[in-house]
Amino acid sequence: MPTVAFHTLGCKVNHYETEAIWQLFKDEGYERTDYGSSADVYVINTCTVTNTGDKKSRQVIRRAIRKNPDAVICVTGCYAQTSPAEIMAIPGVDIVVGTQDRKKMLTYIEQYKDERQPINGVGNIMKNRVYEELDVPAFTDRTRASLKIQEGCNNFCTFCIIPWARGLMRSRDPEEVIKQAQQLVDAGYKEIVLTGIHTGGYGEDMKDYNLAMLLRDLEENVKGLKRIRISSIEASQLTDEVIDVIDRSSMVVRHLHIPLQSGSNTVLKRMRRKYTMEFFAERLEKLKKALPGLAVTSDVIVGFPGETEEEFMETYNFIKHHKFSELHVFPYSKRTGTPAARMTDQVDEDIKNERVHRLIQLSDQLAKEYASTFENEVLEVIPEEEYKEEPESGLYVGYTDNYLKVIFPATEEMVGKLVKVKLTKAGYPYNEGKFVRVMDDVLNEQESAAI
Repeated sequence: MPTVAFHTLGCKVNHYETEAIWQLFKDEGYERTDYGSSADVYVINTCTVTNTGDKKSRQVIRRAIRKNPDAVICVTGCYAQTSPAEIMAIPGVDIVVGTQDRKKMLTYIEQYKDERQPINGVGNIMKNRVYEELDVPAFTDRTRASLKIQEGCNNFCTFCIIPWARGLMRSRDPEEVIKQAQQLVDAGYKEIVLTGIHTGGYGEDMKDYNLAMLLRDLEENVKGLKRIRISSIEASQLTDEVIDVIDRSSMVVRHLHIPLQSGSNTVLKRMRRKYTMEFFAERLEKLKKALPGLAVTSDVIVGFPGETEEEFMETYNFIKHHKFSELHVFPYSKRTGTPAARMTDQVDEDIKNERVHRLIQLSDQLAKEYASTFENEVLEVIPEEEYKEEPESGLYVGYTDNYLKVIFPATEEMVGKLVKVKLTKAGYPYNEGKFVRVMDDVLNEQESAAI
């Protein structure tokens, strides 16, 4: 039986696609092995979001070539899409496929075995207007399932290379989304994370269909689904209709990841982001009215070219005022090929790092404050795995619907199920909890009263 090993760099979408590519190999009779061991085929799914992503991708490719010089080395993903020639120039790379035509990978492997000539299967992604269907009936990681609903992005922010790596907005057929969601629930998943390159843009390229309708249809048509999480959504995509659907929904969780990038209008303009702080604030206020207790997490880029101390403080104060529940803070890093990398007023590394540090401190403080409002409340958690810091302790880690990470006593049987947990001690990054009970479809009245 031929063997295949995978290595995935980068985002959730890449991880999703690696699982999809594995299904293609599995159907052809391949066995999956660990990337550290010797395999007949190595598939490296690359990332290109930063220059470091490119560099890491090259290191991983070289590692596979050293491991088994006779193996077929197949490189895919975003770096493969933007720089196929650079990858083909690495001695030992046999096949390069970008972020489309992944289904051709197995044909290319057979062709390579016959002809022993390197194959560059990368085409122009900008011409692609069709969503590439890739099926993932189950995941190697068994608690949270991602469901990719769209591909590409039309925004062209000045710091970002991704439209060139992924092409323009393409939405997945809603019937396929629902079919795949049902398949995942049937495989035992209780929570589905809707994901994509620009997830909230779903439906923008369709005539009479949008994200709000998809959320409604998932809730109405997928039997046994308990939670829907949106991996990321832009403020501009939080329409009144979407807010209304989330408000009425019993499945869409109380957690939204809304990328901010900067809290200063002048910086946002240089980033070519399509909103103002006033607009963002108005959406947040509307959301929090509709969904009390909502967790809003966000991404922030610090030290964007030209960022002054005043502009940084605008961001800092905006975040503090709106009480985000957690931030992913990134120092701006130049991405070759983007307009921002060519801007002359690059911010000094030391200033960048000092600002990053200040924002991370604020994020930790806000995360603790948010968590503390739920102390002594009973929340729904899906246990994901044993608590690695204290193996054998009977403690497990899982996320509440509003994205609090909780450690609590549980058993292996509870992994992936929905359980009630009382938050006994709020903290960050972990909260402590006490197991109350496994959720049943039929609630025991006395039990509920006892809580």
